[in-house]
Amino acid sequence: MHKKNLHQGDYDLQALITAVPELEAYIYKNDFGKVTVDFSNPKAVKLLNKGLLKRYYNISYWDFPDTNLCPPIPGRVDYIHLLNDLIVDTVYSKTIKILDIGTGATCIYPLLGHAVYGWSFVGTDIHKNSLQIAQKIVDNNNLSQYISLRLQQDPQQILTGVLSTTETLTASMCNPPFFSSAEEAQKQTQRKLKGLGTAQNKMERNFSGLAHELWYPGGEKAFLHNYLYQSSLLKTNCVWYTSLVSKSEHIKSMKKSLEKLGAQQIKILDSSLGNKKSRVVAWTFFSKKALQELKENEASAL
Repeated sequence: MHKKNLHQGDYDLQALITAVPELEAYIYKNDFGKVTVDFSNPKAVKLLNKGLLKRYYNISYWDFPDTNLCPPIPGRVDYIHLLNDLIVDTVYSKTIKILDIGTGATCIYPLLGHAVYGWSFVGTDIHKNSLQIAQKIVDNNNLSQYISLRLQQDPQQILTGVLSTTETLTASMCNPPFFSSAEEAQKQTQRKLKGLGTAQNKMERNFSGLAHELWYPGGEKAFLHNYLYQSSLLKTNCVWYTSLVSKSEHIKSMKKSLEKLGAQQIKILDSSLGNKKSRVVAWTFFSKKALQELKENEASAL
């Protein structure tokens, strides 16, 4: 976990209950005598994360249908911190604007990125209803001047259609669909629920999730390689393109493709939350010299 992540160690459950009183109904003592949250229950997970947002990030309104994917805040904010390290190291910028690909109904990366670092965001999604729900969250937290949302009308496109050829952003973020089908997602759910000690015939995911949030034809690898190719068509629109990558075995083929597509730098940013390890892959089509010139030009303009 990143050193700046506020969620080191156990949750302060009393503070979270104070923030969201409804959470108290889902607190219990497990077989080891530890007071904890019923992580197998989607409502409990949603209330826990709602409490984290309110307690630590001043997000007072965060509501969306139970069918939508509920993002775990500690992991999401870790991505934000990793991206900030990359930006600070390579891009001198006082005005940071981030593209969030697949922002979803929860709008979680824009909310966290603005709360922690004051970034502005463009959030995109292929699901019109999700964007309508996200817009309500943005409006109710008075963030419309910092977060704008755009509909991607072509599900096969990731960047084309939502970015103009003259638009330049500091970086992109993406949490790609992990699975190749509904069946694969359900098998993973059963394994996870078994680990949580929940009946295996339970069909509900503890973090919920709609189809477009969980799977993509060809799975994560297919999505990522589509993303890599499309970024090569808009080389200067984002200084850094980035994505979470759940399966480490995809890294090798991503590096090979990016080298062919002309990426100048490729970085692997590791993240670890408990026993779960993940990584963010970042790439840029700017050379080190070009990045240095960007930093110098911006510094001289201030």
